[in-house]
Amino acid sequence: MDSDALMAEDDRETYIYKQWYDQDYERFDFPPKTQLMEENEILPHAASSIVIFKSMLVIKCKAAVAWEAGKPLSIEEVEVAPPKAHEVRIKIIATAVCHTDAYTLSGADPEGNYPVILGHEGAGIVESVGEGVTKLKAGDTVIPLYIPQCGECKFCLNPKTNLCQKIRVTQGKGLMPDGTSRFTCKGKTILHYMGTSTFSEYTVVADISVAKIDPLAPLDKVCLLGCGISTGYGAALNAAKVEPGSTCAVFGLGGVGLAVIMGCKMAGAARIIGVDINKDKFARAKEFGASECINPQDFSKPIQEVLIEMTDGGVDYSFECIGNVKVMRAALEACHKGWGISVVVGVAASGEEIATRPFQLVTGRTWKGTAFGGWKSVESVPKLVSEYMSKKIKVDEFVTHSLPFDQINEAFDLMHAGKSIRTVVKL
Repeated sequence: MDSDALMAEDDRETYIYKQWYDQDYERFDFPPKTQLMEENEILPHAASSIVIFKSMLVIKCKAAVAWEAGKPLSIEEVEVAPPKAHEVRIKIIATAVCHTDAYTLSGADPEGNYPVILGHEGAGIVESVGEGVTKLKAGDTVIPLYIPQCGECKFCLNPKTNLCQKIRVTQGKGLMPDGTSRFTCKGKTILHYMGTSTFSEYTVVADISVAKIDPLAPLDKVCLLGCGISTGYGAALNAAKVEPGSTCAVFGLGGVGLAVIMGCKMAGAARIIGVDINKDKFARAKEFGASECINPQDFSKPIQEVLIEMTDGGVDYSFECIGNVKVMRAALEACHKGWGISVVVGVAASGEEIATRPFQLVTGRTWKGTAFGGWKSVESVPKLVSEYMSKKIKVDEFVTHSLPFDQINEAFDLMHAGKSIRTVVKL
């Protein structure tokens, strides 16, 4: 059957199919058109078959590839293979650049492997799904998740943690759950990153690593809920469980630190002290709820001693949002004896170790950490999006810059220079 015959049929679904096929022909690695039309018996002319057929095709698109550590990303044409069983292929609309991406690109990440497509703060639209996917369909608005939620492992079944381990081993190796990659470029296999790889126009993720969200949500804003904002906000609410009337100290006033401040304020903290060596960040921190901000370089004594004096014995809660082990110690030791809680949020370089005198813990301080703010991802991210849509939490205010995809390296430059909170890249 040729295309004219298809159009002759009075079938709107057939018309939609042909329109999609003609428009996207160059994007997909199609068989010859004549062959496709002749084999129409395996492709019934219905909209549902469009989805099935698309899930069988390789997509060619642009991606920012990290060929090696310490080098700028390279915009390349990559091939994105179809989703396999329990996988989802997503068209990424927007992605933010996070310090974790820079951490891996620097070579400090123990799980950093190359070549790889980085990115983990993205949002997009489901393009197709693999066999066995029941909770998602083409056209759904989604946020990819670097911490999945299978709902079945002992971690998912335990309310004390969000660290689903269902695909942890393969994800750490830059592979899909079956041990292979869906990306190729110039004949070489390209690895996945954190199970998301949002620095690509199309990506493939496990179906347990996707949160379906409100289709009205602006994707160039809510993409930030894929990591930084959720991490900091949850550190205050879920990990520390900040109480009304308490005093908090937040070390590091980047995107995550600001989200911690937002969480502390939401929990009713009476005093929130921001700590950073970049005074340019103080005004924004106060807009998010910081009561005051201090620069450790302005004092001749250790910052923990300064905070103890400022707060009559120490803060109730402290948060380290940098990834510096010396600051982690300072944050703990700034806590009040008997009940102070310090939460490690920042990710330190490979091989780094934390230290303090055991007496700090013996005398009642608690040292703990959090990943993704403790949120059970699949069920929690849609709720966070709803909170944003109802103006309960800030998101827009974190976005300081917006760039086209081919300028993604500038986003890293802005971050390293301390000029941005979050730069959103539109694909």
